[in-house]
Amino acid sequence: MIATMIRAEFYGSKGLLTGFRFSGHSGYAESGSDIVCAAFSSAVQLTANLLDEFGFSPDITVEDNLIECRVEPDKDASRMLNQLRLHFESISEEFPNTINITISEV
Repeated sequence: MIATMIRAEFYGSKGLLTGFRFSGHSGYAESGSDIVCAAFSSAVQLTANLLDEFGFSPDITVEDNLIECRVEPDKDASRMLNQLRLHFESISEEFPNTINITISEV
């Protein structure tokens, strides 16, 4: 296994999740064959698309090996982001040492 990890930072404000910043690679397998990275990337893309579809106007930045998304504090947007966090926790339980999840107050 490659020694690396996905860094998943969620942003919180006033008890609500308001976005995320993700970078890194899981290191579970070689690039192109990494099922953890594939599951992670798919969930991130789905969540960003849902936030947009439901009118939360996410501010999304994509760079090499980095994605960041911010929304205004909103109960329903926070619920979507929390489900993403729970999904990552499930992946992390099944594939330990592949994702480091933190929540930062902004």
